[in-house]
Amino acid sequence: MRILLIEDDAQTAEYVRRGLLELGQVVDHAKDGQEGLLMATASHYDVLVIDRMLPKLDGLTVLKMLREARVRTPTLFLTAMGSIDDRVKGLESGGDDYLVKPFAFSELYARICSLGRRPPLQEVRTVLSLADLEMDLIKRTVVRSGKSIDLQPTEFRLLEYLLRHAGRVVTRTMLLEHVWSFHFDPKTNIVETHISRLRAKLDRGFATELIHTVRGAGYKLDVAP
Repeated sequence: MRILLIEDDAQTAEYVRRGLLELGQVVDHAKDGQEGLLMATASHYDVLVIDRMLPKLDGLTVLKMLREARVRTPTLFLTAMGSIDDRVKGLESGGDDYLVKPFAFSELYARICSLGRRPPLQEVRTVLSLADLEMDLIKRTVVRSGKSIDLQPTEFRLLEYLLRHAGRVVTRTMLLEHVWSFHFDPKTNIVETHISRLRAKLDRGFATELIHTVRGAGYKLDVAP
């Protein structure tokens, strides 16, 4: 693993750095919050270990700025500030774990390894698009070629599912399960009816059809059949 240690206490920093190096880890050290922020944004690290009380920029501010910059590196706060309120603030600022000084190095290393094994966080998509069609999941809006399209809640969920699987065939069963939460066939034409309504709103009046019926299989949202 490649680890960034942001710690202003020279004795603690050397103790942690030396212990990690002996275990075969790669460790970079920043002596203050400002330096740590620059290093964390300029290079890739598997884990960040950050003190709360740092010169120039405190640990909470460093992590908040990193999260705002979409740096999702797993982070452990290593600090003498050990009250419940301190722990809560650390986690609320985007921290993944919190260890209070004085600490046992074995526990520190175990926590670092645990964070290092976590799969990287995927960026949450809030806007889905295909060709001239755009769906904003936060604003709950759908626009095609600059024209706003008014959808009912079920139509919105249906289009969202189709967009998330754009270019792939989705079956009637898949739509029943993921849009209507039906884990059985209700023996109705509910899917066909909503596809027809969505197609009328989404494709009618536009040069290119996006919703295609794949005979014997299901439906596909794509710029071509």
